[in-house]
Amino acid sequence: MLARRGGFAMTIHISSTRAIPAPRAIPRHVAIIMDGNGRWAKKRMLPRVAGHQQGLEAVRRTVKACIEHGIEYLTLFAFSSENWRRPPEEVGFLMNLFVAALEREVGKLHEAGVRLKVIGDLSAFEPRLIELIRRAENLTAANARLTLTIAANYGGRWDLLQAINGLALAYPEKAGQYSEADLEPFLALNYAPEPDLFIRTGGEQRISNFLIWQLAYTELYFTDLFWPDFDAAALEAAIESFRRRERRFGRTSEQLYEECAVVPAPTFVLPDDA
Repeated sequence: MLARRGGFAMTIHISSTRAIPAPRAIPRHVAIIMDGNGRWAKKRMLPRVAGHQQGLEAVRRTVKACIEHGIEYLTLFAFSSENWRRPPEEVGFLMNLFVAALEREVGKLHEAGVRLKVIGDLSAFEPRLIELIRRAENLTAANARLTLTIAANYGGRWDLLQAINGLALAYPEKAGQYSEADLEPFLALNYAPEPDLFIRTGGEQRISNFLIWQLAYTELYFTDLFWPDFDAAALEAAIESFRRRERRFGRTSEQLYEECAVVPAPTFVLPDDA
């Protein structure tokens, strides 16, 4: 489905509340809350920042594993709108790590065919960081092997509010009659289908203001592994859990079984001399 915003055509992926996605053995879109960096470091009597540094290695492994699995979209929650409440020195380190990662990793991502997107309220960042983000997005814009989205200074409530405000400004004449289809082009993740699989590391079991609109029918997977320990085997375990889920999207199990049973019988053509 195509829509126009700001004069540009873009693909709009229909919400799972309006259309039933096709069954998939491999999730098309994986979203991850990368939790546990600080606790990983504390367990090893290291400063918290060491956990964040090691977490970057886990990002590299996960991107590679997603490409190998044929996953099309990977969205990582790197810094929430609530993370500004952390100690100033840790926030400063995370900002510097973001800059360093963009400077070092974007070329490699581009060579691997990865498109990089960053969503969130970027206005709070330093101009240098914003410039690097825009440059990275422009460089990788035509890549199609994997779309890697980094959610930075992002919050699900912020996303909904900015989308509603954008919609109201664009179409004031429809006030009071807006639909899901009207809102979807204004969401920060409007270029991607809704996540099929959500993963949270670190043992916590909540979504923490992450993609609260988009996760409506996403399968949730929680692991006690800290993010720096997450690897290809951990991703495989999450995907295996996903494969075992019965994704009904409001239907009954019986309806699913009936749909699976309605498969055309094979046609056999006998030779003329049979």
